[in-house]
Amino acid sequence: MTEQNTNNEHEALPETPADETVVVEDEEVTAPSMSTVERAELLLRQDETITRRIDEGATLDEAIDPSNKEFGPLAHPEQVQMRVAKRAMMLKDGLNPYPVSLDVTSTIDAVRAKWDGKLEPGAETDDVVGIAGRVLFIRNAGGLCFVQLAAGDGTTIQAMLSKKQIGADSLKLFKQLVDLGDHLFVKGRVIASKTGELSVFADEWAIASKALQPLPTLHKELNEDTRTRKPYIGMIADERIRNMVRNRSKAVSSLRHTFEEHDFLEVETPMLQTIHGGAAARPFTTHMNAFDLDLYLRIAPELFLKRCLVGGIDRVFEINRDFRNEGVDATHAPEFTMVEAYEAYGNYDTIAKLVKELIQKTAIDVFGSTKVTLLDGTEYDFGGEWKQMSMYDSLSEALGQQITPATSVAELGAIADKLGVERDEVENHGKLVEHLWEHFYEDKLYEPTFVRDFPVETSPLVKAHRSKPGVVEKWDLYVRGFELATGYSELNDPIVQRERFVAQAKDALAGDEEACDIDEDFLEALGVGMPPAGGMGMGIDRLLIALTGATIRETITFPLVKPLNS
Repeated sequence: MTEQNTNNEHEALPETPADETVVVEDEEVTAPSMSTVERAELLLRQDETITRRIDEGATLDEAIDPSNKEFGPLAHPEQVQMRVAKRAMMLKDGLNPYPVSLDVTSTIDAVRAKWDGKLEPGAETDDVVGIAGRVLFIRNAGGLCFVQLAAGDGTTIQAMLSKKQIGADSLKLFKQLVDLGDHLFVKGRVIASKTGELSVFADEWAIASKALQPLPTLHKELNEDTRTRKPYIGMIADERIRNMVRNRSKAVSSLRHTFEEHDFLEVETPMLQTIHGGAAARPFTTHMNAFDLDLYLRIAPELFLKRCLVGGIDRVFEINRDFRNEGVDATHAPEFTMVEAYEAYGNYDTIAKLVKELIQKTAIDVFGSTKVTLLDGTEYDFGGEWKQMSMYDSLSEALGQQITPATSVAELGAIADKLGVERDEVENHGKLVEHLWEHFYEDKLYEPTFVRDFPVETSPLVKAHRSKPGVVEKWDLYVRGFELATGYSELNDPIVQRERFVAQAKDALAGDEEACDIDEDFLEALGVGMPPAGGMGMGIDRLLIALTGATIRETITFPLVKPLNS
């Protein structure tokens, strides 16, 4: 290419393209009037009709039916029909719209790392690269086309296709076939446009994957429904969503690394369980046909991890999926990821120290500091020493009267009624104490705070406090007004554990759907001998909430959402 061509043809992409034409308007989705199979067959018939018309020599416009008179409102919209027609045209011309491989020799990020800021406007190099990316913008300027290609991480680069370089026929085919959202391969020299935009000046191009569904308008914020129902669109359109996926991966990696530093061994425990236990929660149920057996999706891995302590694995952890058939809000999801860990010869004090280290190191590994910036722009500091408070002492202070493990259910119930605190159908001392405490404190503990020493009735797997009768050695960690983690001195007396299980089973018979059942196999394991231990559990999703200020749906890559036609 001559210097004159360089000066006249190389231009940079505008910051926000004004002539982007592929727009998907938000539309209300109505329930289909046909079955899933019927609609799929309808769409296939439409695809086949479009393909047949192209094979018979129809133009793109002739092959489609914008008003869908033939197939009705539940068939492909016009934009999808046009892309199906382009796919058919490629196949007719011997072009594979989904090739197995292409001559990709570099990544967009690598090209930028090598050449960014090193080329003067209009400069050319002899560095020939083959790159691929998703088409985010196209501008056709006569004999020169500008394309913005994006890698999966959002890194972009400009590709330029000139009629003088690739030929008139090839450029015409490019303009006819390539749409926003397509994955495009280009091969050519690295150059800088006359305005200094780093570019690949193409000698050849090919569609790497033809997108049949159009992208949303990328310079407009996605609505909540699209982000949660189609997270893959969010990953394309929103850097924050891509970053959440990466930060979640970094957080899990950091947790694993810290556990490894402390000689913890990672194990996997069953998701399908014959008895639900390890937490107070309502389980999901399923049925195993081979054994004709009802099973539960696990609500926690605790009882199996403790079996590992019995077996001699003294430091054990698991990062797992748990399932609880409960409400959904900004901090609760029916399917979530939990990390649990157990340390032989530890207790709730040693495990609190470990949890603090886990969280602080995660913040540093993901964001570079214990001081993080939340989505609303405020800063939150996980550094320094963390507060501690007693549940009973703090409740007594808030009420202005002494509350102890000996305070009667009747007295606690009267206080709850006076304050308008919601009460459970199946009540006991511990539940009322926790409900009253939550009324005063739960959403008010902003800085990291360990709330210690819980009622025995609500903590069936926790060891009794060494000096406070009726209290167990348990803490909950609160951060920014919600519970992030919990830790125990683990109960390892089989006789006391059976007593706790029986009490829970009676609550279940009385109608408490969260109470756990009697697990005789676990009791037998405890009878073999479990060493004294400290244990902890923390939601990975909630950890991301704490670190970023996002909601739980935003931290889960593919959150469960109710189908539109349900």
